[in-house]
Amino acid sequence: MASLRDWMNHLVNSTSLKEMVAGPKIGGVRQVISGHPAEGLTPQRLASILRAAAQGEPEAYFELAEDIEERDLHYAAVMATRKRSVAQLPITVKAASDSPEHKKHAELVQAWLDTGVLRAALFDMLDAIGKGISIMEIDWQAQGGRLLPRKLVWRTQRWFTFDPDDGETVLLREGVTGVPLPAHKFVVHRHKTKSGLTIRSGVARVALWAWMFKSFTTKDWAIFVQNYGQPIRIGKYGRGATEAEKDVLWRAVTGIAGDCAAIVPREMLIEFHEVGSKSSSTDMFERRADWHDRQISKLVLGQTTTTDAVSGGHAVSQEHRLVQEDIERADAADVAGTANEQVIPNIVAFNFGPQDAYPTIHIGRPDEVPLEQFANAFAKLAPQGLTASASYMRDRMGIPAPKDGDDLIGGKAASAPGALEDPETPPAPGKGTRAQLRKDTKERTLHVSRLIGSLHARGDGDEIVDRMVARLEEDAAGAMGGLIDDVRKELMAASDLRDAADRLARLQLSPDDLAEAMARAMALAHLAGQAALIDDMAGRS
Repeated sequence: MASLRDWMNHLVNSTSLKEMVAGPKIGGVRQVISGHPAEGLTPQRLASILRAAAQGEPEAYFELAEDIEERDLHYAAVMATRKRSVAQLPITVKAASDSPEHKKHAELVQAWLDTGVLRAALFDMLDAIGKGISIMEIDWQAQGGRLLPRKLVWRTQRWFTFDPDDGETVLLREGVTGVPLPAHKFVVHRHKTKSGLTIRSGVARVALWAWMFKSFTTKDWAIFVQNYGQPIRIGKYGRGATEAEKDVLWRAVTGIAGDCAAIVPREMLIEFHEVGSKSSSTDMFERRADWHDRQISKLVLGQTTTTDAVSGGHAVSQEHRLVQEDIERADAADVAGTANEQVIPNIVAFNFGPQDAYPTIHIGRPDEVPLEQFANAFAKLAPQGLTASASYMRDRMGIPAPKDGDDLIGGKAASAPGALEDPETPPAPGKGTRAQLRKDTKERTLHVSRLIGSLHARGDGDEIVDRMVARLEEDAAGAMGGLIDDVRKELMAASDLRDAADRLARLQLSPDDLAEAMARAMALAHLAGQAALIDDMAGRS
């Protein structure tokens, strides 16, 4: 396999695909050791670094962006949260069409995704959120007769620069200026926090200012805490003291503890004025540091509730979580777009040749109704006639079909159409509203009319009468039980006979349940009489 054709039908040397070209070089411009411009950073120096990056020299900016991710606990945490929220999302493949050939292409892409190469690279690809760009070198290797990316290797942005002509074309640092990236060897993922040049679109460019001012605050806070409660040492020297004697005195007062020390001539007067409220001055550092942290949370995550406890409770946290999910979907769509443009087409083209259409991948959760809402909606719509196959319901709920011999939980046995219930075990009496009782009466009447023939075939008239009497007793027992319970409750609460009489007079007893039970019994008796008359006429004929 000396040469291949890419998805644009251009000829590609397969040997060059397998060579790694962007690694570090001893003595070259791509050094492993990085500088640390965050040390002693000042506003003037930060402005200079950002200006140089915008003018085509981004190395110090990339170093500084990496520096603050190592030095600031909050910035590192929110950046990792945003990256990992996308890195753990499911990845699915969609074929270009339903044709067997396109399905075969999608199967190859799915097999490559199953190796975990892309998932392992998502976190590093999302490094572009902070720096505006992330560059991965593709290690193409033959696997099982197929040419596939064996690994996507993250390369630090310090080893790359931009073409000064357009400010966007990425160049590999080599020699004095830089060289173009070899075709099909790199995945260049760009992140847009705002419109404009890539080098100016990362969140680190904004976060650097907040980090710098916060670092000033935490440094002052550390000095304050170190010297809090300690006395200020004042060393006094005479008029004729030499510089050497002053140095000795200075070392003495500073060597006792901390930096709160001074030396003055003996004749000099220094007055110390107390601050009005020490408590307000002590928590000023914390409040200022927390304010900067909240601004960074808004910048990176779009909200603050998932990182800091705020007032508002559950409702506020739900709204803020929706904001985070919106950002998550946007980041996932950007990464998927980069893979669909720079990786997936060549996987297919290098193994099947150029195609008219290519499969695509999707990163993210499916846009489906939550299970609780889905179950409630179906429970309400099913009685209105909505139907669904059991396989769809199981797939949607994530419940596999039971196997033979499994212990089953839940469900109800389905009766065959037209099957008759055993008259020996009559349905339970209806309970609830009057409308429900009337519905039960109609259903039982129809049920009995279907069973009359079976009843007469299996027993004589006395047996049928006994069963109807037992049924009436059962139905009436429930209705009478409710009436009796109400009366008993009032009698138990009465203090004397007069109070009991008053309570019973005020008691609103409802005989509806008993009346419904009697109506059912009369309907059954009427049907049974009709059946007996039919049998008698049939016997005479």
